[in-house]
Amino acid sequence: MKTVELLNSTPERLDIALAKSLGISRAKAQRAIKDGRVFVDGEVATAHHLVDTSKAVTIEPLSVEAQAKTGQLPVVDIIYEDDDVLVVNKPSGVLVHPTEASNEYTLIDAIIAQRPQIADVGDNKARSGIVHRLDKEASGVLIVAKNNNAFNHLKQAFAERLTSKHYTVLVTGKVPDEVGTINFPIARSSSRARMAARPLSQEGKEAITHYEVTKRFANATLVDVRIETGRTHQIRAHFFALGSPVAGDTLYVQRGLKQFPIGRLFLHARELTIPLPSGETKTFVAPPPQDLENFLTTLHEV
Repeated sequence: MKTVELLNSTPERLDIALAKSLGISRAKAQRAIKDGRVFVDGEVATAHHLVDTSKAVTIEPLSVEAQAKTGQLPVVDIIYEDDDVLVVNKPSGVLVHPTEASNEYTLIDAIIAQRPQIADVGDNKARSGIVHRLDKEASGVLIVAKNNNAFNHLKQAFAERLTSKHYTVLVTGKVPDEVGTINFPIARSSSRARMAARPLSQEGKEAITHYEVTKRFANATLVDVRIETGRTHQIRAHFFALGSPVAGDTLYVQRGLKQFPIGRLFLHARELTIPLPSGETKTFVAPPPQDLENFLTTLHEV
């Protein structure tokens, strides 16, 4: 069973709340409710049931139906491995795990092809061993659990914010301060595909993003980003709300700002520090890939 984190403190229909929280269509939420897979305070729920953040909502995991895969298995670039964890450098353009909207091969497909035992790790077969995620368009360090003890340990480390995550990010325009913190709450927007960072609203989940300017260019700023929370699209939504969307982002686009011809999102998970099941705390590093480094050489530094 999966616990659903509701976003609104005011009552609304369960199917609407479920669609917002899980980022699925309302029809798909209604189907899950109709199938008896959704529970409110331990009882099977109906679509018109009113819920808010005081209610405990759980759902049986939505299955990703078996289907023919397209494309090729991604390359698995291993940074580190022991008996408990596998740390990889995820390439841009690759999904971390399967989704209902895509039948392409994912990073976890490729990992399981090399480490079959990971298929049985975790509480969701579609996300075997996955304890955190990177957007499809992003690249960088990703840690995967190789057994259930490691899975529980790593999930707890992320939940208790015992990790440190640094990203190399190029944003459009000029970030006002050399060092800053963005702490706008984040909720799913009405478009469902995007998240909305709302500076003046208390609705949504707490999200904290720290940044430090590394280099300034004529129409862009290179920043080192550290996030305390790990909300969906957090960095992208926060800098979009700040008026400086991430370069190469085709989802969070601000009218009137120059679009850079990168061909990918300029967001790279460069460094992850985390306590391992062995008791040792390690830092894993993946330098920005060459395509991002090459693009920086085309910009005029100021």
